[in-house]
Amino acid sequence: MKCIQCQTDNNLQERTENQGRCKNCGHPFAFEPTSMGTPIFTDAFFAKSIADISVNGTLFFTPKQFLYFFDRRLRGRSLGNGSLFLYILYVVLSIWTTSFVGLILSNIIGESSFIIVSTLFNIIVISILFKTSQSNQVSPKNRQNNARRLQLVGGFIVVAGIGVSIEIFNSFGMFAVAVILGMLSIYLGTRQLQRQKRISQSFLITQSQVENWLNRWQEINGNSEKMLPSPREENTEAEISPDISAYSFDRVVVCDSATIAQLLIANNFHFENNCAVLSINGYPQRIFRTILQMLKRNPELKVYALHDASPRGVRLLHHLRTSRNWFAENTVTIYDLGLLPRHVLNSKRNFFVRGAEESAQQAKQLSPDVRQNLSAEELEWLELGNFVELESFTPQRLLQIVTQGITRRQLSPDGTDSAFVEIESDSSSGEAYLLASESFG
Repeated sequence: MKCIQCQTDNNLQERTENQGRCKNCGHPFAFEPTSMGTPIFTDAFFAKSIADISVNGTLFFTPKQFLYFFDRRLRGRSLGNGSLFLYILYVVLSIWTTSFVGLILSNIIGESSFIIVSTLFNIIVISILFKTSQSNQVSPKNRQNNARRLQLVGGFIVVAGIGVSIEIFNSFGMFAVAVILGMLSIYLGTRQLQRQKRISQSFLITQSQVENWLNRWQEINGNSEKMLPSPREENTEAEISPDISAYSFDRVVVCDSATIAQLLIANNFHFENNCAVLSINGYPQRIFRTILQMLKRNPELKVYALHDASPRGVRLLHHLRTSRNWFAENTVTIYDLGLLPRHVLNSKRNFFVRGAEESAQQAKQLSPDVRQNLSAEELEWLELGNFVELESFTPQRLLQIVTQGITRRQLSPDGTDSAFVEIESDSSSGEAYLLASESFG
């Protein structure tokens, strides 16, 4: 295991003899893979995860963003694809099991043993693939892969089964079983592919585990300067000079949580895009009331709602339009930046869909005014308890989504749909987010 300070390799014996320190520079190891249980990772793996989510220390991130990010890292490392190897293994095992076990049993039950063995083997394979294609412990990508494997296994069963039943055994029974079992596998695979967006996902790790690992890391290697604390509630309002408060912003992003508002502000989104950033629950507290008054004075104001794909999130737009505390008495333009259930359901991208009974109950209590702007498919998705949090995006991707969403709405101001812009990958844009010294709140 390499030391993150001097890059020297230390084997287990050397780490043990040096009380968990590097044999070269004496720097302590934060994690010992051989004694940490599951999951297993090294200091270098953890350090790279922090560097990657913060884009080498240039972007702030929240603890929950790191939970999502680190969970994906661990899941992606532990659940490889290996499709070609699995297909070859399946074919080899299918032929070997049918031939060897079937031959042994043929002395007892006759030629039908080959049909029985092959059928039982493929039922077991189909059952395993079907179970993993809908497991919330498996990543969406691997669930999709297993659904496709169901289709391919079904195709193999049909083709191979028909060929063997006609050319070798001349058995209508084997022919019928192969067609029925193969078509069933193809049907199940197709069905599972269609319902992937409705399957929620659970974490491999917990928030408390991540917090413990981060605390251990910071004890050894110092604080992670780019990890944000929880948004602070401040009761005293800041004094803003009349000269400044006389002006207004032309744009404001209103978030459904203080955490996302804090993230945008910390990464100077407001500074680079010349707009205010507020949360629906009054963040940042010290300047919230003053900024909102400034905004309401601008008849040309453009408001952008940014929220989770959740019952609380989809209510945000309606609340901004109808609440007297916001813009019910103002003729301002309000756009929806997302995230909406339709973006999850219609996207080719694998969102981290979570599920909770509380979310299902909240969805069933949505008002008619909110429900009329959602399709039947979206309502069904929400009422299953599904939701996607904005914190499931990395800071870089979220900044890109919001920036390009605002740009899209500026280019097409009369569009009726959400201005949400799908970003395929964190590296899809070469745009750099420069950090300025000024702070919005």
